[in-house]
Formats: sequence, C-alpha cells, structure tokens
Amino acid sequence: MDDLDLVRKICNRRFGIGADGLILIRLHPSADFEMIYFNSDGSQSLCGNGSRCALKFANYLDIIDSSATFQAIDGLHTGFIKDNLIHIHMGDVHNVDRLESSALFINTGSPHHIEFVDDLDNLNVLKEGARIRYSDSYRQDGTNVNFVKILDHESVHVRTYERGVEGETLSCGTGVTAVSLAMGLNGYKSPVSVLTPGGSLKVSFEFTEDQRFTNIYLIGPAEFVFQGTF
Repeated sequence: MDDLDLVRKICNRRFGIGADGLILIRLHPSADFEMIYFNSDGSQSLCGNGSRCALKFANYLDIIDSSATFQAIDGLHTGFIKDNLIHIHMGDVHNVDRLESSALFINTGSPHHIEFVDDLDNLNVLKEGARIRYSDSYRQDGTNVNFVKILDHESVHVRTYERGVEGETLSCGTGVTAVSLAMGLNGYKSPVSVLTPGGSLKVSFEFTEDQRFTNIYLIGPAEFVFQGTF
C-alpha cells in the first residue's frame, strides 16, 4: 500500500469514510498476520488501539482463533482475546525522561509527552497539544501529547493530542500505555485503569529492579461498527 492520497481520502470525514487512521491486514511468512497502520495524514506509527482492533478483525475473518502473533511497524507483538477483552502485549520500556514541570516523555512504540493537569474537562487540547507537539523540544519528529488528571489511587483520566491526526482523538492506546507506566513510577499498582473520552482501558505491567517496564499489556474491548464498500 503506497497510495497515501487514497489513505487520506478514505480517512477524510467529509469526502471519505472518516477515521483517525487506516488499518490493513496482510499475510506474513512467520506471524499470523501483519498489521499495517496509517494515520489519517498518511504517516505510519504503532497504534495500540489499532492493534486491538486488528486482532479482533483477524478473529472475525477466522484468520486466528483467540490468540495471535502479528507484525507491526515496531516489531512482533502477541495478543489474545479473553472475556470479550483484547489483550495486546506491548514492547518493553527501558527509558523514561523526566522533563520540566513534572512532565514525562515515554516511547511505547510511539512517542508520548505526558502532562499532568487539574482541569482536564476545560482544557483546550487542540491548542495546548499543538503547542507542545511542534515545540523546539520535539522539532525533528514531533510527539503525541497526553494530558492526565489523577482520579484516585488506581485510575486516571486522559485526553490526547495525536500527531498524524493533528487533533484530539477519543482514545490512544500507546498513550494510555505510556500514562499507565508513568503512574507506575508514581507508585500505582498494576493494572492501572484509564478513562478516555472514547471509553475505559486497563494496562498491566511489571516494574523490575533495574527500573525497566516489562510484560506490558494494553487491555480493552473492540466493537464491530459497520461494513461497507468504498
């Protein structure tokens, strides 16, 4: 798939189907399938929620049963379906960068800047997210931006400005994962519950003695919405 104009047309909310991104599934020589993900602007990255949807779709197509190994842009992943929840095994995270004003930067297959805020409901995510995404600190590649409000000792509320979409998305799986690991650094126990405008997710993980996150799983549902011809 190299027709990026077609990707942008499909994702266009006025002249296409309308989406934050496009997922393609194709055969892979050693894995159960390969997931190819495009953001709505045609750029590529790992998509955590997209991975859950791809696993659910592969199951719907009878490519897999309840578990799978699949290739994504950052390498091989595994996942499984249990009690209608899709569990995606994310890559280990070795580094967490602490920034000014308690902000953090964590790469979970996609880069994420994490900001803690008090008034998340009234925050202008588009304005503040774009300011950070295009700041000098991230000039070369840009970053996704996650704004976090702490709810209690085991859950948080997150809103996300997503690069490649260049706006707020209702949920970002790699971002939810990054935020959950950030909370793990702050003493939260696994799994961490994360509320997003698009629904609730959980992230489980192990934090090793050498300050490394491993055995990370992004957990949540995926719902079949429609099928059609374009």
